Amino acid sequence: MTADTTSSLTARDLSERQIAIIEFEGSWWMQDDARDTAIRARFACSTEEYYQELNQLLDLPGALEVDPLVVRRLRRQRERRRRARLDGPGRTGEQGGFHA
Repeated sequence: MTADTTSSLTARDLSERQIAIIEFEGSWWMQDDARDTAIRARFACSTEEYYQELNQLLDLPGALEVDPLVVRRLRRQRERRRRARLDGPGRTGEQGGFHA
């Protein structure tokens, strides 16, 4: 897929699984199961595979059409974590949740 093709993708181009991942990210905290358990049960993959897929999904323009608030929040969290890794150890204030 070229950059031009990727930038023209819309929510209609996302798979049911991709849409389900975005929806899950907006509501996982309301479930009784632990997040990792819910990921394995719902998406039949390891948490590592899930987070890789989520990370790629966040870069697709169509993801914003599904749930702009959730996608923007996850993008901000990802960017904070990337900056923290670049700044090195000792930085405080990072919270758990999404792992980029």
